[in-house]
Amino acid sequence: MDNNQKDKILSQIEELITYGSSDFKIEPTLIKYLSLEDLISIRERLKEQNRNLKDEDRKWLEQFIKDE
Repeated sequence: MDNNQKDKILSQIEELITYGSSDFKIEPTLIKYLSLEDLISIRERLKEQNRNLKDEDRKWLEQFIKDE
């Protein structure tokens, strides 16, 4: 497996996890236990969760705009 590709996806996962919060690091040595497919799956689930969160944030903000 291509460790460079795994490292890149791992970095993306860390960014998605830290959306709206503090720094978070995944131990790089754990990468050897995950397949590339596992990492891609994790990344895609986090992207979907963040997409939903952004929609929720937008809806929350809209309630204040309507009240003006």
